[in-house]
Amino acid sequence: MSAPQWIDALSADDLPSDDVLGVEVAGRDIAIYTVGTAVYATDNLCTHGNARLCDGFLDGHEVECPLHQGKFDVRDGRPLCDPVTDALRSYPVKIEGRRVFLRFD
Repeated sequence: MSAPQWIDALSADDLPSDDVLGVEVAGRDIAIYTVGTAVYATDNLCTHGNARLCDGFLDGHEVECPLHQGKFDVRDGRPLCDPVTDALRSYPVKIEGRRVFLRFD
């Protein structure tokens, strides 16, 4: 079994300021969040309905789904309120040389 690979996702210059951005990385729809100087990544599709979280609202470490107003913690993908009950898949993030990298384990 090989070691997990870091995948180049986007330029750090493209990171939003305290907001969420949808990007495709290695064929996956990913939401990239910035909260202050921290960067997080999760799947972009809400686990409750067919809505992209990049179209939702980021408030601190919480992203609100635009469809049914369920909320997730962007740090680990856990659901925070009804109607969402299933966690989002979250991904490790690192920034090197002005590039943002994700790891899909």
